[in-house]
Amino acid sequence: MSIEPHEPPATRRRAGVLLPIGSLASPGFGRDAHEVLAFLERSGLSVWQVLPLGPTHPDNSPYQCLSSFALEPAYLDESDLAADPAFQISTPVSARRRGEGVSKALCAAFAEFRDRESHWLEDYARFMAIREAQHGRCWLNWPVGLRDRDPQAMQAFEQEHATRIEAIAFEQFLLERQWQSVRDEARERSICLFGDLPIFVAGDSADVWAHRPLFQLDASGRPSVVAGVPPDYFSATGQRWGNPLFDFQQMAEDGFAWWKQRLARHLALYDWVRIDHFRGLAAYWAIPVDDPDATGGQWVPGPGAALLEALETVGGDDLPLVAEDLGVITPDVIALRDDFGLPGMVVLHFAFDGDEDNPHLPRHHRPNCVVYTGTHDNDTTLGWWRSLDEAMRARVRRWLEAMQGIDPATPMPEAMIDSALASPANLAILPIGDLLGLGSEARINVPGTREGNWCWHLPAAALDDELAREMRVRLARHDRLA
Repeated sequence: MSIEPHEPPATRRRAGVLLPIGSLASPGFGRDAHEVLAFLERSGLSVWQVLPLGPTHPDNSPYQCLSSFALEPAYLDESDLAADPAFQISTPVSARRRGEGVSKALCAAFAEFRDRESHWLEDYARFMAIREAQHGRCWLNWPVGLRDRDPQAMQAFEQEHATRIEAIAFEQFLLERQWQSVRDEARERSICLFGDLPIFVAGDSADVWAHRPLFQLDASGRPSVVAGVPPDYFSATGQRWGNPLFDFQQMAEDGFAWWKQRLARHLALYDWVRIDHFRGLAAYWAIPVDDPDATGGQWVPGPGAALLEALETVGGDDLPLVAEDLGVITPDVIALRDDFGLPGMVVLHFAFDGDEDNPHLPRHHRPNCVVYTGTHDNDTTLGWWRSLDEAMRARVRRWLEAMQGIDPATPMPEAMIDSALASPANLAILPIGDLLGLGSEARINVPGTREGNWCWHLPAAALDDELAREMRVRLARHDRLA
């Protein structure tokens, strides 16, 4: 797959919004997504960070997907299909999603898509069809023949379920078509789409089922160690994510081919990609699979420069990547990031612990980084502010005034937004909850918890002309207008 060249993420001053597709009023690639693009253009914001777009498990987390390559089926906009002239008007939606009653041109486009994306699409379609037939059970609990991809068992299943397998592949084609329509409009409006690549993949995924030798698994497919992070700001016992860990030595033998395919897929969907948990490329936290939390893990060296050099063959010498370098960051992580010229991240919520050397303090920001008020894992700025005691609030006010001249009377979240926009960091990203001045009710995710996440939705008509005008004024003040 040929990949268009991309401008590196933090080469000039600009600003954008963090708004997951799943948080739209009507989640998906339809009208609401296009309305966001129109709002961004009106406001002068030129970046939309959308987080991962993959098919999720029932918890809706985009960081634990059923595939690293596929798109979430729920994001397919049915009204767009109903209006699409490529379909016969009389054809019901259920048939459209099977590929019946469509134009010859669309059939040809589907065939081209299926051939181009066959390295992941065929396994994904089989995986999802088997998963449906097995009532949603994890692939580890499938009949052994299907679990282990026995050729005879697979052939028998494919013959019996050929129609469903093709329907799943066609659905991915329709999703791709709709997302590329969003991407085309973003380009027309000079808006960059900023995606996200979780470093690890879900154990219950087509990726692991189809590529078991690339992971640290036993003969039955079960991991002995799993991914997570040690105790940190978010959790005193760390976070036990439970993802199987890569066998990077095995991956290196073919030049990290799977990783190169993965990045190529992401660069076909987005202009820029954030590597979530970038520090795992330098060293990752390996937790014994039977441990209930992350405290018993240990650091294991990652693939480091060897992997990034392989990825340069896909993304070019100026990789359009952002390193999510939060958490326990050691000199080797910083060196790896800087050796490849990747922008890192700074988060203002983490800046005010009283440490003069805190890298999140605005005085330490560099042009080649991305500044956030908070991320999707933080409370909104207003919720964060309300949780602080009076002494901490006074400290934040003093530091903002001393470092950036922000008037102590400026209310929150406006003061923190002004701090992000005033930062030396070339790229400033504002979570949608902060842009709208919302409290904790708009929080997207609480790390280390399983309930109540990924369910907040953008209020109807929230992105209005008045907000766009206000943002243009603020962006112009800080030389960040598109």
